[in-house]
Amino acid sequence: MAISADSHVTEPPEAYTRYIDPKYRDIAPKVVPNPDPAINNQLYVAEGMGGFPFHTAAAAGMRPQDMTLDRGGFDTMHQAGWDPKQRIEAQDQDGILAEILYPTIGMVLCGHPDADYKHACFRAYNQWMRDYVQEDPKRLYGVGQSAVRSPKDTIADLHQIKELGLKSVMMPSEPSCEDMDYDHPEFDAVWKTAVELDLPVSFHILTGRGGNFVFKPPRGGKMAGFNSIMRDLQDIAGMFIFGRVFERHPDLRIVLVESDAGWIPHFCARMDHIYKRHRFWMKSDAMAKLPSEYFQENVYATFQDDWVALQSTHMLNPQRLMWANDYPHSDSTWPWSHDLLTHHLKGVPQQQIDWILRENVKQLYKLDVDTRVGELSLAD
Repeated sequence: MAISADSHVTEPPEAYTRYIDPKYRDIAPKVVPNPDPAINNQLYVAEGMGGFPFHTAAAAGMRPQDMTLDRGGFDTMHQAGWDPKQRIEAQDQDGILAEILYPTIGMVLCGHPDADYKHACFRAYNQWMRDYVQEDPKRLYGVGQSAVRSPKDTIADLHQIKELGLKSVMMPSEPSCEDMDYDHPEFDAVWKTAVELDLPVSFHILTGRGGNFVFKPPRGGKMAGFNSIMRDLQDIAGMFIFGRVFERHPDLRIVLVESDAGWIPHFCARMDHIYKRHRFWMKSDAMAKLPSEYFQENVYATFQDDWVALQSTHMLNPQRLMWANDYPHSDSTWPWSHDLLTHHLKGVPQQQIDWILRENVKQLYKLDVDTRVGELSLAD
């Protein structure tokens, strides 16, 4: 059995309408029929954003040829996305001990242009998530969200998230304060607070302001866009390293969520090459450690179906890799995670299997999970 380091809820509309600041209740995110009569689906809409066809956000277990954006709504989705009782049943079906739970609609809202609206939505979501995980606090662990309107507001968000009992904070790929990025010295107080509160900082794919391949086809079309969805997270890792954030905050931990991990060895080697070969003409001061060393110590990565990563653990820090089933999204390995892992983990040492499937996520988030139950032994 394993712990999923990245699973998702599919927020029902009341997650926002029930908990949101009354000022925003009439324009809170909601579900509506598609206005195009030729398309039989529902859309999640938010004031100031286009509609989001969310059916593939709950397509776990479907055949590839059956997944579509042209039909479906809440009545055709996995109810475990918003019903915690059914969530436990879905975990049992896939051999999952516990899950770290991220949003779905909240990911899309990360790109909302109105920082105040986004802040109100995330505050509401955090309270809804607090209630959701109460069904089984030893198997359901929620991640809170911050709109990152300013460093001061973000610190307040961190305290709210901690007080609600959530295990991490998820931030948009880009802060809402456009005049600074995460490596700006004014954010040092944020990272100091995250360390003091023992809150890992999570960055999930598809949480940037520029939209994503669902809304705006990139060069090469949607397939090319889907193939490149981890690039924002690579940029974030590079910024935290070369922006000296980890040098200033050595105990800070960030998580690249759904980033895959097979790319990490080359990325680290490339950073070291740039640092050794090019830092002088770029007038970059010496670092206390090599860039790769900061990555291997301060950066965690989650993945689902990444055989390359599991065959490259000799070039990675296996104590920073965390497997996930991404339930109930379309990239999920549910309900055949055991079969996939049995194949992918052949030849991987048992100690590394234990780290990647259970112990790393348990240690990072201080989970109260008995990982001695149902151990999965897959090594040759």
